[in-house]
Amino acid sequence: MRNTGTGPGPITPDGSPVEFYSRLRAGDEPGIVAQVTPPGGSVLELGSGVGRVTHPLLDLGFDVVAVDESPEMLARVRGTRTVAARVQELRLGERFDTVMLASQLVNTPEDTARHALLAACARHVKRGGAVLIQWMPAEAHDRWHVGMGRQDGDVTITMAAVEEVSPGLFHATMRYTYGSDGGEQVWTQSFSSRRLTDGELALALEAEGLRLDRFLTEDRTWVVAVPA
Repeated sequence: MRNTGTGPGPITPDGSPVEFYSRLRAGDEPGIVAQVTPPGGSVLELGSGVGRVTHPLLDLGFDVVAVDESPEMLARVRGTRTVAARVQELRLGERFDTVMLASQLVNTPEDTARHALLAACARHVKRGGAVLIQWMPAEAHDRWHVGMGRQDGDVTITMAAVEEVSPGLFHATMRYTYGSDGGEQVWTQSFSSRRLTDGELALALEAEGLRLDRFLTEDRTWVVAVPA
């Protein structure tokens, strides 16, 4: 299944609607980054998008480099260095206190793509630094169903379709809306996701010279890995 998106405004190669993501607010991510990054430390944000998390991190005093493959996304990022590149191919020749890989990118269906993402993390993290990964734990995948979602003010996110097309491989479509009272805008984003167990994630990290250190959140969606 090819990642696709629909709706007003530009759509990135992975199906992300830029206008919708510009309307989202940061959640707990800045505080999560602060748990593993020294004050004023350096953060490499892989897949930064429009800067939803970048800007709060800058407000907290971190030195952030924002990386995304979409120029339309990066055009919304302000106040810091941006790099237009595919994460898998990134080679900055620099190392950071924290490398952040969010948005469940590690759950990509292809093993080769997963290893390329983690290899990019490994070659940019300092010795003694942290790789912060947002993933979809196996038990969370098992709870996916049509209609699940959340609302945050005028923003609504709903799972419009989901199917396990082969063991551990899910195809899903999210429906995003912004606004109300007949003036709402609507987008969709379709994608594939691989169910990973803790052991499979640990092995993928190990293959790239990283070690699963600990889970940072009660729901286990944020993982800290360190250079082995």
